[in-house]
Amino acid sequence: MRADNGQETAAQREPQAEAPPAEAPRAAAPRAEVAVTLRTHHTETGVAVCTIVGDLDFDTLASVEEELTGLVEERTPPRPSALVVDLAQVGFCDSSGLNLLLRTRAAAVAAGMDLRLAAVAPAVRRVLELTGADTVFSLYDSVTDAIAA
Repeated sequence: MRADNGQETAAQREPQAEAPPAEAPRAAAPRAEVAVTLRTHHTETGVAVCTIVGDLDFDTLASVEEELTGLVEERTPPRPSALVVDLAQVGFCDSSGLNLLLRTRAAAVAAGMDLRLAAVAPAVRRVLELTGADTVFSLYDSVTDAIAA
């Protein structure tokens, strides 16, 4: 076959190369087990301290929420006068983690309890500062300072 001007076109001279077969869609790599560790204790002065180790995000939210809610709603005497959340070992906090902290604060206030954030890790502090939430929380440099407040 020739083009209108008598010349063969490249498509006419060379056989069409077949397109390589499409690759099968790849499954997402399995995600590593998401872990968060919570340690809670009560001081002799009646303060509950909850230490969070790991990320505070959507994937870890349920277990952290259960623990913090349980501490705020604790009815066993002596009921804690304050809840200190130790955030020194939290490497990441997303909007769901921030929302949980804000909800916990509101529940604590409604229950007549102080919520104090202690040893706030830089990544968490950045989220608090960017959102203005640092102005609504009581922030302390250390767990010891938060307990003594």
